This record gives sequence, C-alpha cells and structure tokens, in this order.
Amino acid sequence: MNLQGKIAIVTAAGQGIGRAVAERLIAEGAEVHASDLDAGLMDGLAAASATAVDATNPEAVEAWVSRFPRIDTLVHCVGWVHHGTIEECGLDDWRRSTAITLDSAYYVIRAVVPRMKQHGGSVTAIASVASSVKGFPNRTAYGAHKAGVIGLIKACAADYLKAGIRFNAVNPGTVDSPSLRGRMAALAEKLGGMEAAEKFFLDRQPSGRLGVPEEIAGLCAFLASEDARFMTGQALNIDGGITI
Repeated sequence: MNLQGKIAIVTAAGQGIGRAVAERLIAEGAEVHASDLDAGLMDGLAAASATAVDATNPEAVEAWVSRFPRIDTLVHCVGWVHHGTIEECGLDDWRRSTAITLDSAYYVIRAVVPRMKQHGGSVTAIASVASSVKGFPNRTAYGAHKAGVIGLIKACAADYLKAGIRFNAVNPGTVDSPSLRGRMAALAEKLGGMEAAEKFFLDRQPSGRLGVPEEIAGLCAFLASEDARFMTGQALNIDGGITI
C-alpha cells in the first residue's frame, strides 16, 4: 500500500484510532498533516504538520484545510460517545453529539472536496457498527449520528463518482483506546468496578477480545491506496464478528 507522494490529512490524530491512522499513513510514505482539538496529544507524531483544530468550528476547519491546495486523502476520525437511552439523552447531549460526530464530518469533507475535484482522491470517515448497521443499548445519540456519517459518505460517493473521488466509511466494533478506557472508568462507577465495566464491553465482542487501533488503521491505509481504486460508497465493518 505505497502512499509515496500522497498528501493526506487526518483529524483527531492525537490518540486512539486517529493516531494509529496517521502513523500508518506516514509509514506508508504519505505526507500527513494532522489535527486534533488538543495539540499536545500529537507530540511525537512524525507528521509533516500537526495543528490544533476544533472540527466543530467551520471557520477553523476551512482555515486549516485552505493551507493545502492539493489533498489526496482524508481520514476523518472525530467523534463522541454519549452513553444513554433516548430518555437519558438530554437536548444538550444530543446537540453535542450532532456537533462533534456529524457536523464535523460535514465541515471537513465539504472543505476537502474542492481540493480533490481536479485529480480525484479518497475520503474515509470512521463511523461505527453502532449506527444504521446495528442497534446497541445506551447508544441513542451515537448510533443516530454515526448512521448519519454513513449516509453522508454514501451520498457524496454518488455525487463525486465522475470526479474520481472515492468515499468510504469504516465501521469498527469495540476498539481498545483512551476513549474506551474513559468510558469504562465512567461505567465502572455505575457497575461497581472496572472488572464489571470491562466485561460489559467484552461481552459485545463475539471474538472474545477488543480490537486495537492499528487494525482499523490498516483498513484506512488500504482505502487510501490505489489497491482500493474500484471501491467507493461502502460501509466496511471491522468488528470482531459483531455483525456475523
């Protein structure tokens, strides 16, 4: 999956899946420009540039993306997980989930597309199997907005097929990451301990283990490569057997 000479931008590249994606694209030879809300999280990342960007702010997104007259690859990894049913999801929670998970995808993709139209490119968004793919307990806001990300990707794939821009969504199962560990810690307070919280998440995985960010990054690198040039409009599940 040689990405030599490709210019890639990766959002939420400070940790977890986003960090693993940035590192994998760099290893494959891409010139990677990374962003995260917290610039300090990108310390040590061997990217061509690392910029603090609030992906929920369209002006900030446009100012960042406008620095790159050419972009070959975008991997958008921004998201937020709200834990709760619809009754437990207040209006502020819903709007926060909308802003972080769905609006950010709209802002970043909208800014990137004009910089791909002349030569084509690849856009990959990290969605989730908790979406239109499958319902999970206590994932009302998250599932709805990740489903929106998949719908956005499919619509864009149809619109820009003739321009040579490919759009695909990657739907991970439960992946061991700092974000997950934070959710485990919060759940542990309700369930009486970290062991019970870990079991809650492991029980969702038929494979008996959590995924790791590097596994998701490998799929993203494939989608960015010429090996995937015939693939667009797909929602690819990488979930340890959840959707069998």
